Amino acid sequence: MPTKIRLQRRGRKARPFYHIVIADGRAPRDGKFIEKIGTYNPITEPADIQLNFDRALYWLQTGAQPTDTVRTILSYKGVMYKNHLLKGVKKGAFTEEQAEVKFQTWLTDKEAKIENKLKESELAKKEAGKIAFEAEKLVKENRAKDIAAKRAAAIEKEVDAAKEVIAAEAGDDTASTDAPAEVEAAKAEPAEEVKAEAPAEEAETKEEPAAEEKKAEEVKEEAAEEPKAEEAKEEVKEEPKAEPKAEEVKTEKPAAKEEKEEEKVEETKEEEPKAEKKEEAKKEEKEEAVKAEAKEEEAKEEKKEEKKDEEKKEKK
Repeated sequence: MPTKIRLQRRGRKARPFYHIVIADGRAPRDGKFIEKIGTYNPITEPADIQLNFDRALYWLQTGAQPTDTVRTILSYKGVMYKNHLLKGVKKGAFTEEQAEVKFQTWLTDKEAKIENKLKESELAKKEAGKIAFEAEKLVKENRAKDIAAKRAAAIEKEVDAAKEVIAAEAGDDTASTDAPAEVEAAKAEPAEEVKAEAPAEEAETKEEPAAEEKKAEEVKEEAAEEPKAEEAKEEVKEEPKAEPKAEEVKTEKPAAKEEKEEEKVEETKEEEPKAEKKEEAKKEEKEEAVKAEAKEEEAKEEKKEEKKDEEKKEKK
């Protein structure tokens, strides 16, 4: 049985690696061989082929029969074409020089094709990498948008809750502050009524002396006729003097009340800014606390995302 040019398997499971050997056709695949002329690694892209060109051509000329896989390898490397040209030289179709020129032109064309295929494969890899990178970028952006929306919604909820709490506290404060204001207003209303009544009383007191003066004149006229009217004059003169004293007492009381009311109003005006400042301070403290909690949550989520990215990288 003639010799064969075939592959002898090496390598571990699912990672094949082959030796190109010259062996007897009756020998087992991985058994005894005559000569090793090269190697073949199909895992790489493109496949890695190392071949002793001269020894392969020699064994073809001596009659060794290649297997189908080895025939494609030999044709890829140009061994089969060179053997064909040498057969033509033996038959006298052309000279050895012409055969060599033809083989060199074929070899240059073959190398150019291989280079073009390599460049195309590299470009395809780069494009695939770009597409994968863009897809990952879009996924990350969408994820970041979703996280930002969730954070914003959570922060809005917290802010609304804080505002409600602040509003409730402010409502309690205003209710407590409104009660004294109403009391003071109730106290102030009688004072205003007193003020309104006091001018009316003054007007009445002013009218009374005018009437009394008229009476005094009539009394004087009567006194000219009757000498006994002198006693009536003295009584009439004493009555206007006693009445202005009552007016002074009446006018002094509303003035004292007005001063007291003005002091109370000033005290309430001074207390209101203090209460407002306290409320503003409380609001600012609560808003700062809410912002601090939101920042802590953002930091935690960023750490989780970084851990996930690191785990993905480790898995890759």
